[in-house]
Amino acid sequence: MSLLFTVGESSVTGPRPRNEDYVAVVTPAASQLAIKGALMLVADGVSGGAGGAEAAEMTARTISADYYATPDTWTIQHALDKVVQAANLWVLSQARKHSRMAGMATTLSMLVLRGQRYVLAHVGDTRIYRLREQCLEQLTTDHVWDRPDMRHVLKRAVGLDDQLNVDYAEGLLQRDDVYAIVSDGVWAALGNAGIHKALMLYHSPQMIAEYLTAQALEKGSQDNASAVVISIEHIGEDHLTDMLADAHSLPLPAKLTVGSQIDGFTVTRIIHDARLNILYQVRNSTGQLFVLKTLQPARADDKDSCEALLNEEWLAKRVVSQCVPQVLPLTREQRSALYYVMTWHEGATLQQRLDAGHYFTCNGVANIGQDLLRGLSMLHRLNIVHRDIKPANIHIGSDNRLRILDLGVALNATLPMPEQMENPGTPSFMAPELFDGKVADRQADIYAAGVTLYHLLTRKYPYGEIEPFQSPRFGEPIRPSRYRPEIPGWLENIILKAIARKPADRFETAEEMLLALEHGELKPIVIPRTPLIARARLVKWQWLAIILLCTNLLLIYLLLVS
Repeated sequence: MSLLFTVGESSVTGPRPRNEDYVAVVTPAASQLAIKGALMLVADGVSGGAGGAEAAEMTARTISADYYATPDTWTIQHALDKVVQAANLWVLSQARKHSRMAGMATTLSMLVLRGQRYVLAHVGDTRIYRLREQCLEQLTTDHVWDRPDMRHVLKRAVGLDDQLNVDYAEGLLQRDDVYAIVSDGVWAALGNAGIHKALMLYHSPQMIAEYLTAQALEKGSQDNASAVVISIEHIGEDHLTDMLADAHSLPLPAKLTVGSQIDGFTVTRIIHDARLNILYQVRNSTGQLFVLKTLQPARADDKDSCEALLNEEWLAKRVVSQCVPQVLPLTREQRSALYYVMTWHEGATLQQRLDAGHYFTCNGVANIGQDLLRGLSMLHRLNIVHRDIKPANIHIGSDNRLRILDLGVALNATLPMPEQMENPGTPSFMAPELFDGKVADRQADIYAAGVTLYHLLTRKYPYGEIEPFQSPRFGEPIRPSRYRPEIPGWLENIILKAIARKPADRFETAEEMLLALEHGELKPIVIPRTPLIARARLVKWQWLAIILLCTNLLLIYLLLVS
């Protein structure tokens, strides 16, 4: 069941000449609610500051619109931070551009509700309260100076500084929780006791919001008074694929053969038949070719595998780029079985080219590296870690475009990934830290990209081939120029930096590695040589010292007895 809640809002001008508060409530449709959640906020223009009302309104409007335009693959906090920082820069630019707006700024308190959780973002002295089981709790901290004569002066607000530090927090929702976002014109007049009383007084959030603002003015508030009140009626499922509940009920298709038909698609070829997945080349009624991906029929009762396929489809749909195959937007009604369909591209994977005996030149590998890093940087900007970069998952089409294949084990914070093997991926392309149990990150993808380029040039692996379930030990990588002396030094150094044992010694981002490949020999990078003591690992030197000590003692003994 989806998250259910009711909202009430009220904003009154009071004795001020105009209302510098701004209230925004966005409750999207059910599908968007499951992904992005509902957003509520109160912004309070800085009192006495020129343009305070404009700062509050434009900040609230910008955030309310831009938050829902951020990629679905971003976490709520990451998306909020991006739009809040952009709003802060906009307010600053307006203040610098128009002298009459100098000093414009606004406080901001936001609450996003999704599934079973809430995420709050806060800067300034507006407040967010929660009433749970009749106990009131203030969830935010006022950003004001801790001096009696300066408690009305803000330390932080949107539009005060180039670098805005925003407080973020999250927690679990409970049924019958009541949340209140109020401006200082409300909480300063009523105090916590007055707010507690108001939240307990009515069941209707709208009545509570109106009561809060009315009571604030009655108690003598000299400021604008604004309140948003949210009552949680039923918490949702904290699982993204619950919005695809209908798809869960779809059966897996029986094993198809060439000529078989399913939902208007005709199978023309079996591309890949593995232990878990099957990929078919299919043709639609207009003759266009696609790739249909599904699970082996034996996996029909494997809930985790079915869920992983749904998650993979959801993720792939949100990667709109020439660097990956695009997923066909099929609705539940257009499918009679559990599968998804993506675009077909003539060509071959890099592994297929290697198997066919293709010889990769140094310039060719450098160009492949640039295209691969462009694709990786695009995935990383969407907070997607591929986790299985290797020649078999990199496709070069007949249009000479490189496409990254298979998001089956990709990691994204938005998706609740089902249980998988401890280190999904191909061992020889996996970063050393993954064998110690660390979760894959962007650095692991950069490492795999470096090993891929190394393998294309040499058909070898820098640390030797690693078999499944092996616990490898990583020493110094073999330089690719040992196998191919013609490899230029600048390209070798880029590869060696990408495959460094320690993540800190690798490129920080895919974009940094891409720039290094684009600059090439014009701006070659330098790989510092590892000191001998580090290459030998300290333990070896300790043993050497012991042997030398024993030798010296033996020599002293022989000298004494002679």
